[in-house]
Amino acid sequence: MIFHYNEFVMSLKEERGRFLMAYRAVNPYNGELIKEFPAATDAEVEQALTAAKAFYQQAKQQPLEQRAKQLAALANEFTQKTDYYAKFLTTNMGKLINDARGEVQKTAAFANYYVEHGAAALADQDYTAIAGRKAHLEFSSIGAIVAVEPWNFPYTQVMRVFAPNFILGNPVILKHASIVPECAQAFEDACQAAGLPAGAFKNLFATYDQVNRMISDPRVQGVALTGSEKAGERIAAEAGHNLKKSTMELGGTDVCIVLNDADLKKAVAGAVNGRLRNSGQVCTSAKRYLVQSGIYDEFLAAIKEEFAKYQPGDPLDEKTTLAPLSSKSAQQNLQTQIKAVLAGGAKVLWGDPTPVTGPGAFFMPLIITGMTYDNPMYDHELFGPVAQIYQVEDESQIVELANHSNYGLGGAIYSEDLDKARQLASKIETGQIAVNQPLSSLPELPFGGIKKSGYGRELSDLGIREFANIKTVLG
Repeated sequence: MIFHYNEFVMSLKEERGRFLMAYRAVNPYNGELIKEFPAATDAEVEQALTAAKAFYQQAKQQPLEQRAKQLAALANEFTQKTDYYAKFLTTNMGKLINDARGEVQKTAAFANYYVEHGAAALADQDYTAIAGRKAHLEFSSIGAIVAVEPWNFPYTQVMRVFAPNFILGNPVILKHASIVPECAQAFEDACQAAGLPAGAFKNLFATYDQVNRMISDPRVQGVALTGSEKAGERIAAEAGHNLKKSTMELGGTDVCIVLNDADLKKAVAGAVNGRLRNSGQVCTSAKRYLVQSGIYDEFLAAIKEEFAKYQPGDPLDEKTTLAPLSSKSAQQNLQTQIKAVLAGGAKVLWGDPTPVTGPGAFFMPLIITGMTYDNPMYDHELFGPVAQIYQVEDESQIVELANHSNYGLGGAIYSEDLDKARQLASKIETGQIAVNQPLSSLPELPFGGIKKSGYGRELSDLGIREFANIKTVLG
């Protein structure tokens, strides 16, 4: 999704022969340090693993309905204290306060989905395939899951892993991004306030070495990561080395396809929201606009007008429309990428690429064109408010350009001919795609990608089965 694991590695420092991580909450609006958290000790890691094993064993003897009630209490904790939890999102990674409230509510919705539907997803499934013989599948827990999660959605990304695994009976140990430590701690505090059993969830401000040691520990049986391609390579390799199941939700270069017969107003609204939401820091952002020539000029004029409405300001002010990026390092990284984009032959159609100075991490929106296959940044994820636009003629050109990527996470298509849009959607190499709406994660639907966007699925009935023992009982 973004380079949080790279930041994770870069922020390591050697002290007394071992690696420690700097977990620091720094307000990206003004650069002020809020709070630092010490890295976990090895004793704390061991305590977390011991408690996780105890919960795993306890949950095997516990009715699923009891955990559903506890998860409902956690959802209620977030719902009843929305403003309290939302503020950490804004001060730690710069999310607009209204969007932060929305994330808290969505976090509760993810939990409530598994409260209501978890039992059905885990019910025994008849699987009779041999004449005269009966068989069924059982879904059961396997052990602790290590979750390595990103900063752009600090609560929802954690709940996507925690809620289904808690219902299943798998404890979750969280290693969160180092720039959102207050959010990580707040999620654990919420679990405690809701009365969840000890060992079910633990946040650890873990070091690089400690993450690897947890993955190798036999009490851990799965690893879930949302992050960058590089992060996925590292964690997947460690999981593979230890023969542990893993799921990877990584980066994306999602297309937003606008056909000649699209409803212009709907397409523009979806394209702008899909690119600038969360300051463009979304793995499924509409990063590449592929617009047919018959509507191209109108579409471009309209998105320029809409982009101009986004103005930077204090994300705690409800009137602000453009929040800062998550950190100065994110700002500097995107500036370096844009410099390479332009040096490679692309050009700016709208916006000013001049770096924003000052203590904040702002980055002004850009619309760029001319991204050819030989541009050094062509197949790189630009994680911020930067849209690429391509004028295309026909479906064959759309499919070729859309699929000319090592990534395949999401996408969107705008057309008033639904049959044509759905047929085109089937040809796009991606894990999910939306028609006439921006792509969004919904608890009822599987979420995940293909190619270097990762593997495995979160949410829905598929998400709760990713780390289940799917046992065949014959007879």
